Amino acid sequence: MISIPAAGLLTYPQIDPVFLQIGPVALHWYGLAYVAGILCGWLYGRHLVSNKRLWPNGVSPITPENIDDFIVWITFGIILGGRIGSVLFYDFDRYLANPLAIFAVWEGGMSFHGGLVGVVVAMIGFAWKSRVPLFSLIDVVAASVPFGLFFGRVANFVNGELWGAPTNVPWAMIFPTGGEIPRHPSQLYEALLEGIVLWLILRVATHHFKMFKRPRFVGALFIGLYGAMRIFVEFFRMPDAQLGYLYGTDWFTRGMELSVPMLLVAAWGLATAKPRAYAAPAGDKIDGSAAKP
Repeated sequence: MISIPAAGLLTYPQIDPVFLQIGPVALHWYGLAYVAGILCGWLYGRHLVSNKRLWPNGVSPITPENIDDFIVWITFGIILGGRIGSVLFYDFDRYLANPLAIFAVWEGGMSFHGGLVGVVVAMIGFAWKSRVPLFSLIDVVAASVPFGLFFGRVANFVNGELWGAPTNVPWAMIFPTGGEIPRHPSQLYEALLEGIVLWLILRVATHHFKMFKRPRFVGALFIGLYGAMRIFVEFFRMPDAQLGYLYGTDWFTRGMELSVPMLLVAAWGLATAKPRAYAAPAGDKIDGSAAKP
């Protein structure tokens, strides 16, 4: 039985999900979070491909213009993949009964794992069309994704959704839709781990260890760390009500189920990533000498 602590219980800051209303048009924090995440990821991606110190021989196979062009691809990948994933993985019966609800994205209901699939499809298509190395593109995108994860989890908190399991910890909160029970603010745990901590680790990998020289290493590191962090936080987060815990357990969730394969993909990527240098464009100079192909 969870009781409300006599002291230390934090007050949930009830924030209007609509941050700006212009006549009949309502702009939601949830949508703003996606815009902020994509914008920050785009700017950071441009920084990464422009910083020659991060690439072997000072040559990046991806240009800032490539990142500019890719922004449209990744936006569609995130939105379509995230929404389709939410429909298929988490609440298929609800959307089957009310198909129009699929388009109400401002109400939440975006799946990270679905968005990941959508982004991978977008990267494959863009790499083929633009003739850029797929795994290097994956590495740059992976290093930039934590911005979107951070803002997305903060938006979950603002919406008062995806709250955590009952608890007596001093920082527990009572969420408007979670009953009169103090709960873990698991959205903030995920914002901290998947956003800030994950970005810092990837930053060390790209800037200190120069891991762009091993295509797919950074992408694999991101996949593995996200999968491990998501599995960890699932122990403090309530499963979706329509799914509950899986396979007759009282702890295994759909989020865990979808994250386990990520650990296997990460292990393959980390084990097989090998050094590779890219040839400079014709006429370019590297360290004062002509570049060799």
